Amino acid sequence: MTFLPDTGYAPTPEDRASLDAWFAEYDARSARRDVEGMADLAVFPLNLVSDDSAGDGRSAQWDREQFVATMTHVMGDGADDITFESTRTPVFLSPAMAVVFTDSTMTAGGTTRRLRYADVLVRRQGAWAFQTMIQGGWGDNL
Repeated sequence: MTFLPDTGYAPTPEDRASLDAWFAEYDARSARRDVEGMADLAVFPLNLVSDDSAGDGRSAQWDREQFVATMTHVMGDGADDITFESTRTPVFLSPAMAVVFTDSTMTAGGTTRRLRYADVLVRRQGAWAFQTMIQGGWGDNL
C-alpha cells in the first residue's frame, strides 16, 4: 500500500480525471513517436533531474529544440510500435500542481523495459503540462 503525504490539498475527482487524461494523451503521442506533439505538452524551459554513472546528482534545463532533438534520438524512428503499461501515483500540491510517480513497462521491438520516474506537472488555463522530468540513469546525457 502506498501512503501519500498530506499536502493540505485533497484533489477532486475532476483533478484526477484530467491528469489521467493528460497522461493518456502523452502516452499515445509517445507510442506514435510524435516528439513534437510530446513537446506541445510541456512548459519550457523544461527541468531535468537525474544521476550520472559516478553516482552524482545532475540537473539541466532544456529548451524545446533540445527536448525534440534528444527525444527524437532516444525514441528512434523505428517502425515498431511502442506500448506502455503504467501505474501512476499523483501527489497533488494544489489544484494546479502535482508530482506524479510512475512505474511503467515499455515494450518496443519485442524488448520490454521497466521504468520508474516522476514528473512535476502544472495546470495552466485548465490544461496540464509537464515542467520537470525526474529519472535515474540519464545524468551522463544531460
